[in-house]
Amino acid sequence: MYNVVGVRFKKAGKVYYFDPADLPIIQEDAVIVETARGVEYGKVVIGKRTVGESDVVLPLKRVIRVADHTDAKLVEDNKNAAKGAMATCQEKIKEHQLKMKLVDVEYTFDRNKIIFYFTAEGRIDFRELVKDLASIFRTRIELRQIGVRDEAKMLGGIGPCGRILCCSSFLGDFEPVSIKMAKDQNLSLNPTKISGLCGRLMCCLKYEHDQYESVKQEMPKIGTVVITSMGSGKVVSLQVENRMVKVQLFDSGKMEMMPCDDVAEQD
Repeated sequence: MYNVVGVRFKKAGKVYYFDPADLPIIQEDAVIVETARGVEYGKVVIGKRTVGESDVVLPLKRVIRVADHTDAKLVEDNKNAAKGAMATCQEKIKEHQLKMKLVDVEYTFDRNKIIFYFTAEGRIDFRELVKDLASIFRTRIELRQIGVRDEAKMLGGIGPCGRILCCSSFLGDFEPVSIKMAKDQNLSLNPTKISGLCGRLMCCLKYEHDQYESVKQEMPKIGTVVITSMGSGKVVSLQVENRMVKVQLFDSGKMEMMPCDDVAEQD
């Protein structure tokens, strides 16, 4: 078992575990930690707790210290510097006529590296661009190609529901979403209605899918012959969210909507 704290580096980023050692760390504290890409500034979103070996990535790195006002000021300075770096990089991309879209720029906390995030349809030969940027900023340069879902997460925006995008507000990780989830929820399969700003299927299709799957197991399948208070018939459709079934009665041929509890499968 390991004593850990959960640290997040971006508002809706993934949570990473670190060893708090004997430091007086509580939830919402800002901390300085060592990561694979260098020293970073993050926020504690999970207070001290004990987890099993399967929940951590070994070797578990320690929290260096609790951050202070000077560290917070440096983070703001880095953000301002990143804006200037972004403008410079965009000029160089245009100069080299590269077919890539610059999405975001980020300095590591210790300024040992600048990371440029971009999207592109295919592979980009950006070796000359990296040389130019390295000569200008005189530090390590990393160009990282990301997907359209990551782009939406970074840029944010308002979804079709009128709320801030889930990925940019609280989702730490993307989960697989399939068209089957839309079908199971009886949603329109019109791509414009079930796709997010990124052009991919909306993440929220996943939220209620498990509940739909669970309820459907308790309901008769479409095509099943059932007995109701109005006579026997065949199930032609389901309303999972209301636990209702539409039955076509054999005697009259009429379609009747009735609660799932009012029908029983014929033996």
